[in-house]
Amino acid sequence: MNVRVGHSPDPDDAFMVWAIAERALDLRGFEIELVPADIQTLNVWAGEGRLEATAMSVGAYPGVQDTYRLLGHGASLGEGYGPVVIAKTDLTPADLAGQRVAVPGPQTTAFLTARLALPAFEPVQLDFEAIMEAVASGDVAAGVVIHEGQLTWEQEGFKRVLDLGAWWEGDTGLPLPLGAVAMRRDVPKDRALDLSAVLKEAVAVGLEHREEALAYAIEYGRGIAPELNDRFVAMYVNDLTLDYGAQGRKAVAALLERGAEAGLLPSPVLLDFLG
Repeated sequence: MNVRVGHSPDPDDAFMVWAIAERALDLRGFEIELVPADIQTLNVWAGEGRLEATAMSVGAYPGVQDTYRLLGHGASLGEGYGPVVIAKTDLTPADLAGQRVAVPGPQTTAFLTARLALPAFEPVQLDFEAIMEAVASGDVAAGVVIHEGQLTWEQEGFKRVLDLGAWWEGDTGLPLPLGAVAMRRDVPKDRALDLSAVLKEAVAVGLEHREEALAYAIEYGRGIAPELNDRFVAMYVNDLTLDYGAQGRKAVAALLERGAEAGLLPSPVLLDFLG
């Protein structure tokens, strides 16, 4: 069976699919095409039902819940850390009321969480790679950085306004569920379970062969230093990636409920995991 699997072009997602790219595990009869695309593009494609399995923002899931089902693994959860709101000068969240704030896409969890955590602001939708430049130029008052920008903002000379993962943990006591992997509902159940098992095993094989997987992942790091690549992958590829566990699933439910209550997400949310 030919299937396409979408992943974002950043080190943690690349680490998760290294074993598939290198055919380092049994693919159970699948011909798997890996399709890298930025997370907002993957969210849009999910809305079109384009890929059989794909990474997506947790915040995008309610809009595609009729087409996709979440897998119980492959998640990126921030345990007290997450996307960072940055500025050129020392600002507080209250200072951003009514200000232009760059965000990495309307369906990203980073944008959803920023809207929950900050006073009302004017969102400026930009490619995630353009956000730091927009902040540096003064085109926006602040920006929400994702991917390895969560680790490099300080060395780039920016100030932190708010770590959204730390805010979320302080407010809920839960990790912040940023990214998820989902399977299209029209994939036959037996093959869906097989593909889910392949994707989960790929993460486990990457963790077992960490150095090889890191060498593959750094190619997606946009010049990131090896030590930061290692640190970033460790933040988002771990035991919670292999299985959400009760806390992880509770975190997803809490975020989607908060979003729906705030009128930012469709309601009701069908929180449905495969298997």
